[in-house]
Amino acid sequence: MSQRQQLERIMAIDRSIRDEEYPNADRMAKRLEVSRRVIFNDHEFMINRLGAPIEFDRTRGGWYYTDKTWVLPGMIITEGELLAFFLSVEISKRFLGSSFESSLLSAVEKISKGVKGPVTVDLETLRSHYTFSGPTLILNNERILLDLQHAITHCQCIWMRYFTAGRGEYSERKVMPYHMHNYRGDWFLIGYDTLRNDFRIFLVGRIEKWKVLPEGFKRDEAFSASDWIGNAFQLHGGSEAEEVSIWFSTQKAQYIRERQWHASQRIEEKPDGSLVLHMKTAGLVEVRNWVLSFGSGAEVLSPEGLKQECIEEVEKMRQVYEKKERVT
Repeated sequence: MSQRQQLERIMAIDRSIRDEEYPNADRMAKRLEVSRRVIFNDHEFMINRLGAPIEFDRTRGGWYYTDKTWVLPGMIITEGELLAFFLSVEISKRFLGSSFESSLLSAVEKISKGVKGPVTVDLETLRSHYTFSGPTLILNNERILLDLQHAITHCQCIWMRYFTAGRGEYSERKVMPYHMHNYRGDWFLIGYDTLRNDFRIFLVGRIEKWKVLPEGFKRDEAFSASDWIGNAFQLHGGSEAEEVSIWFSTQKAQYIRERQWHASQRIEEKPDGSLVLHMKTAGLVEVRNWVLSFGSGAEVLSPEGLKQECIEEVEKMRQVYEKKERVT
C-alpha cells in the first residue's frame, strides 16, 4: 500500500469519527476493502505519529475523539514527497545558481511553516545522506533570468551586449526572446536575432549587459522551441538536418547504448561488439566536437564533410603536439 493510500484511509477514518459513527477496524476494513490489520496500522499511526486523541467506546463499539477540537494536520508530507522536495531543491540550486539560493531558502521556510505533524522538512538531515556532483556552470545573477522571463511572457524585445566565443568579440543585439533552455546546468536563450534575421541561441552567462525594451513583438506561431531543440545535436542547431553515421569501438559501445543521444537515433550492432550510431541532426560542429572526445574509439562514416572536418582537426592537434615537442 502506498503512503498516499494510507493518507486517504486516515482521512476516511477521521470523517467517520467526526460524524460520530464510532468506526472500528471491522467496519472500516469492509468499507475501504482492506484487511483489519491495515486499519489497525492506520489507527496506530494516527495516535502515535499524528497525536490523534482516539479512545475506544465499549458501549458503542467504536472509536471517538476525547478532544473534539483536534484536527488532522493541514499538510501531511509523506517520506516520498519529502525526498522528492529535497532533491528538487538541491537540483534547482545547481541549475539556477547560487544567486537564487535566498529565494529557494525562502520558499523552503514558507512550506515548512505549513507542515504540521510528525514529518518535517529536515533538509539538513537529508543533505547528510546524499551527495550531488554537477558540471562546472557559468554563474548567472537572478536579475537577468527574471528579466528574460518577463520579456518572454510579455513579448518584449531585449537589447544585449553579447560575447561570441567563436569570434572572441562582443556585439550588440536586439532579440525577440522565445524560450529559455537549460542544458547541463547552463541557461540558454532561444530567440529571433534581428542582426542575423534568424533564430539563434545565446548562452545567458555571456550576456554582459541587457535591457528589456518597451518595444513589443508578435510571436511566430509556426516556430516551435521543442522542434528547434530536437533538431539540434545536444544543443547547437543548423539550417538543415543531415544523416549522420558514427562508428564506436567495443570499448565505447556500451556507453553509447545506454544513453539517448538524439530523438532520431538508431543503433546498428556489429558482430564484434562495436556499433554504428545513426541519426538525423543539425549542428554538425557540435557533433564533430563530441566525436573527437572519444579519441580513437569513434569514427565518422558520414557525411563526408563532417568526416573531413574531423580529419583536419586531428591533423591540427598533431601539429600542436609536435610543436610542443620541438620547443621542449
